Amino acid sequence: MGDTSWPQLPYPAWRDTAATLQLWTQIVGKIRLSLSPWLNHGWQVPLYVTARGLGTSPIPVGHDILEIEFDFLSHLLRMRMSNGEERELPLQPQSVADFYARIRAILEDLRIEVAINEMPNEVADPIRFSEDRVHASYDREAAHRFWRALVQADRVFKLFRSGFLGKSSPVHFFWGSFDLAVTRFSGRSAPLHPGGVPGLPDPVTREAYSHEVSSAGFWPGSDAFPQPAFYSYAYPEPPGFREAAVPAGASFDTTLGEFILPYDTVRQSTDPDALLLDFLVATYKAAADAGHWDRAALECTVGAPAQVRAV
Repeated sequence: MGDTSWPQLPYPAWRDTAATLQLWTQIVGKIRLSLSPWLNHGWQVPLYVTARGLGTSPIPVGHDILEIEFDFLSHLLRMRMSNGEERELPLQPQSVADFYARIRAILEDLRIEVAINEMPNEVADPIRFSEDRVHASYDREAAHRFWRALVQADRVFKLFRSGFLGKSSPVHFFWGSFDLAVTRFSGRSAPLHPGGVPGLPDPVTREAYSHEVSSAGFWPGSDAFPQPAFYSYAYPEPPGFREAAVPAGASFDTTLGEFILPYDTVRQSTDPDALLLDFLVATYKAAADAGHWDRAALECTVGAPAQVRAV
């Protein structure tokens, strides 16, 4: 029934915790956004999978740096400064408003001045963080399973990323859409994105999609798509992309405009890593071939530990 390191993650069973956790990560992500210089495609804002949860990586604060990490083993929010200051906030059932107020108090105690936009992004019926007492769930076991699923996806995504010489994003977690993603670029500019992504300012969307991409990722589900899944899409979508052959179990979802591979299909397979990597490679090739990318110049063999790439 598949590798037991790939945990079950049925969306309905942890829906309320997922909704709350998405908003908590948005608060932390917006702190990083407010303090970090803009990087192409918004790469200064995501979180990263860590050995204990999800973390910001270093955030510049004056002549020091701040790191914030969701620890899903000890169930703490950890805040560490390069000057030696450390603070912790328990991850437990609490409203978004209380979580936000407690983080604000810690930042004030650390003498860090930061102002963020309190309105959540990319969620239905957004409520200001300081006023949100609707979302207040935290299931420790569910949060831990979610992180363990991210660990598995992160491993395979990083292996996939190593087979590309062209411009590629880090493997990073976007708190707005609540997904782990990795993106490859053809090197060519893309048509101006029309915008209109709910809860995302058009200038942000247009800067993110300023160049042609093949992007893949993992999300844990939502009310609109209530199951965890891996996805892959191309922007702009070239003719013939959605008709490409993909591994058994994957298919093109015309509503989402993306190839979808259910997480459970991967988890229950005899070799989850191989199936997921096949999906990533096949859907990238679909985008690259249909979009006439210079694959010979952009690709290389998948990397191996301690082995220098031959040139």
